Parts: sequence; structure tokens; C-alpha cells
Amino acid sequence: MSHHIKGKSRSQATFFPEVLDDFVSTENPVRVIDVFVDELDLSALGFQGVVPKDTGRPNYHPAMLLKLYLYGYLNRIQSSRRLEKEANRNVELMWLTERLAPDFKTIADFRKNNGKGIKQCCRTFIDFCRQMNMFSDALVAIDGSKFKASNNKSKNYTPRKLQASMDRVEKHIARYLSQLDEVDLNEQVTDTTPIEEKLVWLKARLSELKQLKEKVEAHPDKQISMTDPDSRLLKTTAMERKVCYNVQSAVDCKHHLIVAHEVTNTTDRNQLCRMGKQAQTALKNDEITVLADKGYFSSKDIVEAQDAGMTPLVPNFDTSGSEKKGIFNKTLFQYDAEKNIYICPAKQELTPRGQVTDKGLLYRSYSCSVKLCRVCSMKPKCTKNASPRKIRRWENADRIERMTHLLESKPDSMVIRQKTVEHPFGTIKLWMGATHLLTRRFKGVSIEMNLHVLAYNLKRMISIFGVSGLIKALMARSY
Repeated sequence: MSHHIKGKSRSQATFFPEVLDDFVSTENPVRVIDVFVDELDLSALGFQGVVPKDTGRPNYHPAMLLKLYLYGYLNRIQSSRRLEKEANRNVELMWLTERLAPDFKTIADFRKNNGKGIKQCCRTFIDFCRQMNMFSDALVAIDGSKFKASNNKSKNYTPRKLQASMDRVEKHIARYLSQLDEVDLNEQVTDTTPIEEKLVWLKARLSELKQLKEKVEAHPDKQISMTDPDSRLLKTTAMERKVCYNVQSAVDCKHHLIVAHEVTNTTDRNQLCRMGKQAQTALKNDEITVLADKGYFSSKDIVEAQDAGMTPLVPNFDTSGSEKKGIFNKTLFQYDAEKNIYICPAKQELTPRGQVTDKGLLYRSYSCSVKLCRVCSMKPKCTKNASPRKIRRWENADRIERMTHLLESKPDSMVIRQKTVEHPFGTIKLWMGATHLLTRRFKGVSIEMNLHVLAYNLKRMISIFGVSGLIKALMARSY
């Protein structure tokens, strides 16, 4: 006698409940998607096809397609082809779409043609979260995350890479030419047609590479991606570079909700103020505190953020290279604000010696007297030049120093930043799987990230309030 649980016979008739609603429990997250989309004014948000045309074949309502996509991004099904399959076999999706099953082309076109509406939908949900007092702390963390683009590394070209390819082709050409010379010199009766054909191809390839190199060198970024022209070769780790996008995010430190995001193809530098302003707009609060890592440190950008009303906290890092040169670092020179002088490690005073402008920034120069510098025993450790060591101080350096002192008084700030901002995009990348972005160009990638962020924020709110609680809140509030 078997003690295992036995299944039903496949030939036995089955009577499913006539009401599809019986298959979806009251605590199923799919009900949140249904209520959220039904409460939206899709026409005002910019979705196409809300008002049907009088003639022609009827179209699917954008609400149904938006629900389909939100379900897909919440359940790791981002592909339009996979969504088409799931719509025909997934009971939850049958309930959500009322048994409508559009083909993959219709699904893909909806995402492509409704970028504005999807972006506004993402912002609308942030407005709802703000109305729910989710951002009471006004503390956000900013960081960038690299997402692999739909562009193979072999289809990305830089001057260095093209020069290496040209050198390799020229080396092959020289080798084949030497083989032809050897045949002529020995007067051998040999068929050289294969070699000549290879030479023709190699010379044509060399000409193509030269033309491509001219285009790359003329490009502002000094690189070209062939499959996705907007993607760029960026450093992802200390030893690795990938063709990708750098997605910026501003994350609320209390509940880890993404309040603002933007798709870029550059480094994190000079992104602090721009992302901070987007966070201010989303939170409707100018007096926010912004945490960022040292990759965002830019004195000019930090001052602009302060002028915008926010309080940035960004750790400084030394890029002078003084230690490698074997001389004193600038940090060893102490500034006396009352006397407006610097004190060097030898306890000598460096007094103001005029002003200088560098890259649009105004600096004041400080140096010691020539007589004192010549007789100083520490001069070899201070400068390698015959003239005295010069120290430059930016006109707004005091504002950077105040920020540094404030950051030092809050030693847990960078720990909070890491725990906050690493979580959301780590979750999104897990949902994506070990793959690249499905769309291309800034427009397509931005739409894809809007859907990812909206799905993530929905998931977070479900975790905080539960399905029933969030549904009540969505139905009770006007957004």
C-alpha cells in the first residue's frame, strides 16, 4: 500500500468554479495593480488610445496593457513575448486582463508608444506615497548603478581599441607581403591566389577601421556603440568595463522608496545637484539632506546643491598625487581663517599671493617667503621646485569644509547611505536576472527603468501596508 499523496486521473472531468475571481485570493498583490490602474486618469497622464476611434478595428484599452506590464515587472516577466504566453496560461493574468491576451507586438508597441504616460504614472505613485507621509525624514541617498546595455562589447569602439585592431591588421598584411616576396625571390611555382585574396580583404578592412577611427575621434565622447548608440563603455569594477547605462537614483532612507531616477551614460560626477533637485521636486521639500559616496564629490556641484537649499553630505578624497611624488599633502597645511594664512608642517606662514582662475573657478594663492623657504630643512619634503611651495584655496572652500565637519559629526551617514541606496537596484537587477536591458536608446531604456521603479515601489508599499491596507489607501486618496 502506497503512503504517498495520489493525484487525480488526467481523464477525469474537472469542474472549475465559474467565477474566475475565486482563483485570486483577497491578499493577492495582483488586486493592488488592478485598483491602482483603475484609479488613474490615463488620458490626463498622457496614455494613447484611451478614447477609441470611431472607425477601424477596436484597440485594447491602455489600462489593461498597463496592468499587464506592471504584473510582468513585479513577477520577473519583462519580455513582451513571455507576457503573451503568460496571458494565455496564467490564472492571475487572466483575472487581471479579464481573459484578454494581446499578441507580443501589441504589448511591445504599448511600452514603446507610451513613455510619457508611464513616466507620469511613476511620478503619480510617488505623489501618493508622499500623501501617505512616507517621506517625513527628508533624508535621501543618491547613487548610480550600471545596467548592461543591449550592445556587445565587440560592437563598441574607442580610439585605443581601433588602433590595436589596425596594428593587428597591418601586421597580417606585412606577413602576407613577405610571403609573396619570398615566392618571387625563390622563383617558386606556387599558387598565390589565396594570399592575394586575403590581402585584398585585409586592406579593405584596414580602410574601414581608419574611417571608423576618424568618426570615433570626432565624437564628443571619443567612442561609438554600433547596436545601441546611446550606450557607453563604463567602468563597472576596478578591473572590468562594460557597455552599459549608469542609472541614477535618489532613495528615501526611511522606507527605501525610489523617489527619483534618471538614465545617464556618464560617471557619477556632477550628478549630485541634478538628482537632488529631482528629489526636492518629488518630495515637495527643498530642505532635504542628501547622502552620496565620494564618486559624487565635486566642489562646484556641492555648492550648487547647497544654493538649491539641500544639505549634501559627500566624503572628500585626495586626487593630488602628492604622496606618490614624495612631498607633503595639502591636508598637512592648516588654514587659519582669522589671519587668512596657511601654516605649513615646518610651522611657517604661507600668506596670500594673488588670485588665479582655473576652469572657471576663482582661487587664492598662498606661499611662504623665498628667504624662509630656502633655509627650511623640510623643503625637499615640501616641494621639488626651486621656488616655494604654493597652496591654492577656492573661494568657496569654507563651505566644503563645513560640510566635511558636519559629515564627521555623523559617522553613521555613509553606513546609512550604503544600506539604503544599494538595496533598490540590487532588487531590480535580481528581478531582471543575469541579462541586459531589453530596450535601446535613452527613450527605450528610460521607459524600461520607469516600469522597474514603479514595480519596485509598489512592492515596497505592499510590504509596508499589506495588500488590503494598500488597496484601502489607494481607494481613499485622490491622486
